[in-house]
Amino acid sequence: MTDAMTTQRTTPSRPRPTPVTTGGAPGARSAGAPQDRGLDVLLRSGTELLAAAGVPSPRADAELLAAHVLGASRGEVAAWAVSGRALTGVQAVDLRRLLISRSTRTPLQYLTGTAPFRSVDLQVGPGVFLPRPETELVAGRAIEALADAVRVRGAGTVTGVDLCTGSGAIAAALAAEVPGAQLHAVEADPEAARWAAANLGPRGVDLHLGDAATALSALDGRVDVVVSNPPYVPDGRIPEQAEARRDPELALYGGGADGMRMPAVIAATAARLLRPGGVLVMEHDDTQEAAMARLLARDGLFTAVLTHDDLNDRPRFTEAVRTARPVQGRATGDDDGTMAP
Repeated sequence: MTDAMTTQRTTPSRPRPTPVTTGGAPGARSAGAPQDRGLDVLLRSGTELLAAAGVPSPRADAELLAAHVLGASRGEVAAWAVSGRALTGVQAVDLRRLLISRSTRTPLQYLTGTAPFRSVDLQVGPGVFLPRPETELVAGRAIEALADAVRVRGAGTVTGVDLCTGSGAIAAALAAEVPGAQLHAVEADPEAARWAAANLGPRGVDLHLGDAATALSALDGRVDVVVSNPPYVPDGRIPEQAEARRDPELALYGGGADGMRMPAVIAATAARLLRPGGVLVMEHDDTQEAAMARLLARDGLFTAVLTHDDLNDRPRFTEAVRTARPVQGRATGDDDGTMAP
């Protein structure tokens, strides 16, 4: 989804964990350390605090926050808690501060500065839409389609585009899992684009700051896969999860009572960009399955329209194949990428 600017910064950066300075073996008990700095005590009290606040996974979140503070893995944190590890005074203060912030339902990813997505770790923070597990399925289908194109046409000749890239999650996963593709990502919001730049620059993805409706005209008719997780929530609907209410509104609401205005823009852009036989993969609300199918089938620009369910068996994304029919009387391209007469 595209994202709204909510904070000011120059460049996003991952918060640095406080170094472990207790000395001795990593799992050793610190002699003379106050009981209230014991890792096990802090984790138990933190779990109780988060549970009382309604956090869905209180123990896991407490352990992940401790892992962030200690610069360790969650498994190491669990082992150190059992062995009686104590934190330094600074580490204990840092952990309590993060636990209190999490109890206010500040997203865990905002506190750690990272979000895992398929095979990549993303830099994230306030002002950017946080990737969801269901979007990993969307990315997975786009990865399959792009990898198929690479196998057929060869590395270096295949192009993929991620529209409304937000943090760059989908494009980063494409870059990591389909190394033979040329990749472009489009984001309209400068704040979100800063996070996308941090995530996509090192992975060789070309990031474009601009409107998805008019972006990448030089690639018309030459793209093999277009993927998008656009704003699609119907107007007036309030997210049930407290953490989701921290997401920028422009990253959520698609426009109109049915939320389909922005998905329609994405479909039109995909029809313009894709070569015949190219694949569109777009996430949508679970109430939009029929509307999405009608949108993609109505002008004869797409065929093989297929909806996929998410992990909760709800319709979550739709794929379609671009036909050879011209957009507004103009051919979109031949299989070799040249413009057709």
